[in-house]
Amino acid sequence: MHRIPTDKGPEGSSRDQFGNIAGSDWPETGHPCSIRQVVFTTNDIPGFLRRLRTISADFGSHIILFDKEMMAGRSHVNIALSHAFRAAGSNTCISSSVEIEALLYAAGSRQVIDGTRFGIHEGVNLAYLCLCPDNKEAWNILSHDMKETSDEWERIDAIKRSRLMSIFNITPEELRVAGEDRLKDLVMERVALLDAYK
Repeated sequence: MHRIPTDKGPEGSSRDQFGNIAGSDWPETGHPCSIRQVVFTTNDIPGFLRRLRTISADFGSHIILFDKEMMAGRSHVNIALSHAFRAAGSNTCISSSVEIEALLYAAGSRQVIDGTRFGIHEGVNLAYLCLCPDNKEAWNILSHDMKETSDEWERIDAIKRSRLMSIFNITPEELRVAGEDRLKDLVMERVALLDAYK
């Protein structure tokens, strides 16, 4: 999306060439983002993305959306963001923007077509909205088009379990050996492995 042309972050903290706050200023998550669970509807993907780019540029905040149905919970979001911003800060991105980089890490893939599957789609979207860094003014505008929800999103039902195992090539045997409750951990491993493939 948009590279933010600012040299300083909040309270004078330094930014890299992507406009990302330097890692030493980040919280324990390893990234400078707020994460909200949101619901919205769009039937015009190009128009919706143009609006996001405009808001991003106006308020100096990267806007990244992950499809809830493709994510293994908030920990999956956090690790994708952390790796993407680390790659941006070290100038080792596969893609041309931290937004796409985050989607690639979420997918554990170098292929943009795989990454975009983890973003928005036509119709009703349940998504993790990430503002990097958080910006209340940007959220106020975005909230006209989307509603924040506190619904339980951490549970992985049988359908989502099967989907994640297929996407990340996790076999039933691998899950059995690791432990039936370790699916999220195995997904995190796949995300981290993308660094080894660069």
